[in-house]
Amino acid sequence: RGEQKAVVRRRAVALKEPQVLSQEQSWTGLTPGKEYRLQTCCQEVAEDTRTIRSLDWDRDRFDIEFSLSNGTTYNSYTIKGADKTALIDASHRKFESLFFDALEAPDGGGIDLATLDYIIVSHTEPDHSGLIEAVLLKAKEKGNTHLTVVGSKTCITFLKDLVHIDFDSRIVKGGDQIDLGGGHVLDFVIAPNLHWPDTMFTYDNKTQIMYTCDAFGMHYCSDQVTDKESVETLEPHYKLYYNCLMRPNARSVLSALKKAGALPGEVTAIATGHGPMLCENKDAWVDKYQGWSDEATKKLGPSVCILWVSRHGESERLAQAFAYSLTQQDILVEMHDLNAIDAFEVAECCMRNQVIVVFTPPQGDSPAQRNLSSALTSCNAKENKFVVCASGGEKDEPVDALVSRWVQSGFQEALPALKTQAGSDAKNLAFFEGSGLALAKALLSKTKAAAKDKLDAQTMQALGKMGGGRYIISANKGEIRSGAIATWVMPASSEPPSLAVSVPKDHPLQSLIQVGDTFVVNLLEEGNYLEVFKHFQQDFKPGQDIFEGIATTEVESKGGKHIAVADACAFITCRVFSRMDASDHVVICGEAVSGQVVRDAPTAANYRKSGAYYS
Repeated sequence: RGEQKAVVRRRAVALKEPQVLSQEQSWTGLTPGKEYRLQTCCQEVAEDTRTIRSLDWDRDRFDIEFSLSNGTTYNSYTIKGADKTALIDASHRKFESLFFDALEAPDGGGIDLATLDYIIVSHTEPDHSGLIEAVLLKAKEKGNTHLTVVGSKTCITFLKDLVHIDFDSRIVKGGDQIDLGGGHVLDFVIAPNLHWPDTMFTYDNKTQIMYTCDAFGMHYCSDQVTDKESVETLEPHYKLYYNCLMRPNARSVLSALKKAGALPGEVTAIATGHGPMLCENKDAWVDKYQGWSDEATKKLGPSVCILWVSRHGESERLAQAFAYSLTQQDILVEMHDLNAIDAFEVAECCMRNQVIVVFTPPQGDSPAQRNLSSALTSCNAKENKFVVCASGGEKDEPVDALVSRWVQSGFQEALPALKTQAGSDAKNLAFFEGSGLALAKALLSKTKAAAKDKLDAQTMQALGKMGGGRYIISANKGEIRSGAIATWVMPASSEPPSLAVSVPKDHPLQSLIQVGDTFVVNLLEEGNYLEVFKHFQQDFKPGQDIFEGIATTEVESKGGKHIAVADACAFITCRVFSRMDASDHVVICGEAVSGQVVRDAPTAANYRKSGAYYS
């Protein structure tokens, strides 16, 4: 690196008033008929460093995370060194007018586009890079001829396809530095697959802030610039974000943490692309990433490699949904972009994993097509199985043709090919998530059966003596609805009245009953439950309507209308306030918000011969 000058530092994050909030704007481009409030929040956060936070107050879904309860933010930062000025990331296109109103304002971003030196692009996902082209154009209009875009090699390659004008660029790698003057020396950490292949972190040696974009982020919008709210308040949002986007790349998380540990100075704050800056409890947040990733990678069970295609149809979102359901079953997953991986990496991941999941690339010669061919030649028909998934892009390689290539080479399908479903985005994502659960169930079936055989027979017999009832738990969100047998239901508290329900992790229902969601406990009647019970004991295929063939009704609560089983003798509608991991189940606690007795009849009782099985 050469000799580095000593710099005088102040505390990494030292908020300085005023905090400037823009006027609100409304946006209507996500859910038809719903208006979303947009706003920017600007503040000095450290020496010569300001943030422009694009506040998406009402965002209720994002990629595969469909239960956002606190919206999200898109954060960008400016650093004014003694000699040079840098903008780190931009914002979503829907914030264009608000963002540019703030960017050059003295109490906003505080920079001048005529003299801006660098745009540092952490990665090219549109919610962070959507305004890069506009920044370049506006700078050019002001006579700026030296503005340079800085990014990883993959980032610059991707950006040239996204930005439709020529621009100066600088590719950086680990160990490279950019000196802005006044002690603001920037180091870079190349951190691929967090969660895009082009991701990098930027570290300012003067303020000791590390800018990480998606990594360590959370979808949480508030007027707090930093993590002043308690860990208990923020952790559900932080963990959901990790589970959806980072856990499938847990190996890459550990690699990035190791690289960050080799930076020339201490990291005292993390400036994320979503949610608050992490400084109050920074070590706790980093420790959680370390612990969750260690846990995800130490599993010795089945492993799956997912090969998706960036900037093509819905490939990324569908791959995330598929991966999320696998990781929730403790399947070890790694994800690679067919546009960015090389042939050597393809061969290695095929050797490490039992199942290779391939999303269809566009037809014609491309890096994705060439890497797909490498995957086919690197796999071993005796050791690998495959799954082909549609990307839903224009000029997709036909799914059936791709299946034929693998079958003709002697490979077996781990699942039938997945094609995009008619209907809403939510329905399509639910299908891919359900398919991931089905694959996990198939991969773990022998292991679970063997584990049950090893259980102590007398203990299981004693557990089977514990009585229970016969219930159906039902839930719906938009077009998505699901239901499952639940024999493990009990009162949990009296003030407020609540119930605890145990739901299998490998059932699609559990994704519909996150914190804040509503579910219905359907109490089945003694002597009149057998047909309904048999119906829900079926092994349903992903995407199949679980209620087809039985009578349903709707029950109302403050949260709206909810699906219920018509033959139940009573209903209890509950709102989820907590979830607890219980090995192969999730224990859901819900406040009873309404109830209805349809018939004054006893609830069906359930006694088991063994505690190892439901009935």
